Amino acid sequence: MAERDHAIKHGLRPKQLRTAEVRLTTVRDIALHLHGQGTTTWASVSTHDVEAFLARNPCRRAAHLAGLRQFFAHAHRTGTDLHDPTAPLDAPQHRGFRGPTLTLDHQRALYRRWIDNPDTHPHEALRPRHPPARRHHHRTAPPDRHRRGHRPPHPALPGRPAPTPLDTATWQALQRCLDHRARTGSANPHILTTRLTTTTRAPAGAAHIRDSLTPVGLLPRVLRSTRLLTLAAQLDIELLTAALGMSYSGVTPCLNPVQPLHGPWPCASGWLL
Repeated sequence: MAERDHAIKHGLRPKQLRTAEVRLTTVRDIALHLHGQGTTTWASVSTHDVEAFLARNPCRRAAHLAGLRQFFAHAHRTGTDLHDPTAPLDAPQHRGFRGPTLTLDHQRALYRRWIDNPDTHPHEALRPRHPPARRHHHRTAPPDRHRRGHRPPHPALPGRPAPTPLDTATWQALQRCLDHRARTGSANPHILTTRLTTTTRAPAGAAHIRDSLTPVGLLPRVLRSTRLLTLAAQLDIELLTAALGMSYSGVTPCLNPVQPLHGPWPCASGWLL
């Protein structure tokens, strides 16, 4: 709590109260563990004891070790403990991407469904091409039909520093959405309209984006993650962050995924851009 007050006082980013609760819970749990092993004082705790406690839950090793390091460092400074049993320990973490991705066969099946199947809803066919946080805010700014670029006015694509080129498949999907919107006669300025937003000027909600992929049993983030991993492997990270308006911290994990990507999207550069 003193560190939290210090951070607030100096305009730094303080730890959340939830963090303090988690670390206090860790100290409680190791106290119960050590008491069950016959250890009654903090001064007699060894590195082996701490390692045995951490081995009980390997998935939480890094979080538990962070709390124990803070606790035993404080105990060492105040003289409660003559040594810090956590000093020799470490918790190596893989910083790469851990999310699910699609196999190449699954990607090809989806591509054929969205491109070759005229019965697919236009909103479903457009889903893989843009981040879910932005798609429902797209407005009906006229695309450049000669360059096949699409640069709607702000805030249609916030964070994009340059026009986004569209490949043929994406261009066709966009035209299907515009035709679908025109048939409804809606005055809503957004490309994607629903039954609830047809008579308003509000964008379609995030639930509509998720529900449109229900027929294929996928979440938008799975499609986006697959495409981001492909782009990260094929493009320079600076070009990728500049093209998508993302931060380095958001793209870096994609450079070193835990599971190798099964294959790239069988489509041109516009997908998921």
